[in-house]
Amino acid sequence: MSGLCGWIANTAGGPRLGPDCADDARDWLGKMAAPLARFDASSVQSLIGSTSAAAVAAATGCMHLHREQGLLVALWGRATLTPPMADTAAQLALLWRRDGASACAALRGPFALCILDEDRGEALLAIDRSGTHALSFQSSARGLVFASSADALVAHPAARREIDPQAIYNYLYFHAIPAPDTIYQGQQRLLPGEYLHYQRGRLERGKYWSMAFDERQSLPFNALKEQFLATLRTSVQASCHGNGQSVGAFLSGGTDSSTLAAMLGRVSGRAARTYSIGFDAQGYDEMAYARLASRHFGTEHHELYVTPDDVVAAIPKIAAVFDQPFGNASSVPAFHCAQMARADGITCLLGGDGGDELFGGNERYARQAVFSRYQRVPALLRQTLIEPLLFKLAGGQSHVLLAKARSYIEQASVPLPDRLETYNLLQRYGHGEVLESDYLASIDSGLPMRHLNRVYSLCRGHSQINQMLALDLKFTLADNDLPKVVKACELAGVEAAFPFLDDAMVEFSSRLAPHQKLNGTRLRYFFKQALQDVLPRAILRKKKHGFGLPFGMWLQQHRGLKELAFDSLNDLKGRHIVRADFIDDLLARRLAEHPGYHGTMVWVLMMLEQWFQQRQR
Repeated sequence: MSGLCGWIANTAGGPRLGPDCADDARDWLGKMAAPLARFDASSVQSLIGSTSAAAVAAATGCMHLHREQGLLVALWGRATLTPPMADTAAQLALLWRRDGASACAALRGPFALCILDEDRGEALLAIDRSGTHALSFQSSARGLVFASSADALVAHPAARREIDPQAIYNYLYFHAIPAPDTIYQGQQRLLPGEYLHYQRGRLERGKYWSMAFDERQSLPFNALKEQFLATLRTSVQASCHGNGQSVGAFLSGGTDSSTLAAMLGRVSGRAARTYSIGFDAQGYDEMAYARLASRHFGTEHHELYVTPDDVVAAIPKIAAVFDQPFGNASSVPAFHCAQMARADGITCLLGGDGGDELFGGNERYARQAVFSRYQRVPALLRQTLIEPLLFKLAGGQSHVLLAKARSYIEQASVPLPDRLETYNLLQRYGHGEVLESDYLASIDSGLPMRHLNRVYSLCRGHSQINQMLALDLKFTLADNDLPKVVKACELAGVEAAFPFLDDAMVEFSSRLAPHQKLNGTRLRYFFKQALQDVLPRAILRKKKHGFGLPFGMWLQQHRGLKELAFDSLNDLKGRHIVRADFIDDLLARRLAEHPGYHGTMVWVLMMLEQWFQQRQR
């Protein structure tokens, strides 16, 4: 929950960034910290120096501050040092003076850190390895401003507030704005495992940690299983540290949430408190699996069925809690689940996020493995015999099998990660059909794909499954799923914790062989084998679903939801980003043809407009 913020002035020359007196500095810092605590009412502590200042808004145990002559240290999160030390912030000061920018590498667990060294005119910013916590910054000749929320950063008088058109395009492409970009021009975010070293106006970004896959696994299964279960237990214990009996767990009935529910009961010595969301909509409700897991593990289970009225009430709140446009509709059920837990006295909820990206659980991994088989056919045979013959036969006929074979080859011939984006909604529509021509001329439509290729290429030389996992650790997890859960919980006044992203668990997963993550087309092969004696067979065989929201279906049935969505999209026309004729066609024709598919674009556009409206109040 909450976050940190602050600044350091560039004393090398030119106008100063900070205020002229301590009272003004306190006022500036208070304005920056206010957005950090506005939803969960966290307490705020601050440090004010002569040319720098920092504040942390957080729950007990999540803030660490230290001040000595010319040096301020502020740490947000439940991170610990390796080896553990009593006063984490004070020890970080010692590490900074000794090791410089590499001081942050000693931290393990979720955190955002700032070290402000006024004597040297330097600063260090860093976030945790998985990107659980965020940190944005702006730099100018006057100095450096930073905050874990863009809303807090732009509260500083020197911060820029102009919207970046490219960021809006990135949002429409990804349904979130991937780091290092933000919604504001001149503002950047740190990547997972990254630090920023500021030296009197000069910026140096570096990685203190990155995922390193070791594909030469040699340990026998039983040894790996023992390591995995021990690491899982320790990870859940670490996530519960300092929270006593007020820890609960999301429970969807999938493998990840069910595993955490089982382990939470074991480490706490009492029935785990679990929380599930359902929908009265065919094809979306998974409460039966959650109930199965609850009965199997003897949890103290709580359920809530979300209604369209709940969604209407939540949409403006969701738009307000996110510091930039965010289009994952699952944030609504996640919020209601966390709100239900908070009403029950829960202060921390365990989420299963990260399990898919570490152990190979997403359906597309199996689908792409099928496509990759075609690449193993000799190129000469593909290009001179199979493709000419098949395309000739399929071109003039409507035979279903021939058409499917041609579609398979066409997709298999596209290299990864480009092949993944053949399903991209914006690309399916065509950005020229969706976006105003003047707006489109102001952005680089190829930038999202270059972002994807850059991350994918960092794991070149590794197996396809590990390359895809690396891609998802960044774009699916750090940029989308983690903000979804963290912000939904913050809105409800609950802390979110992710045991699968414990550093030891991440390191364990990196040592698994590729076939232990994806065996043929069998997903998370080792994970399921290791938990055969823990999880019910029905859950082990269950296909992934999650907290999907039946928005498109309800949009056709619920007057209030339809009015909110349609009004939002009509208001969006006035911003001259999305073409008015596309919006009209989307609402009048496409949505009725396929509510589930086209409802996703309605949601994404609605949340963009709602984000704008919340910032204009």
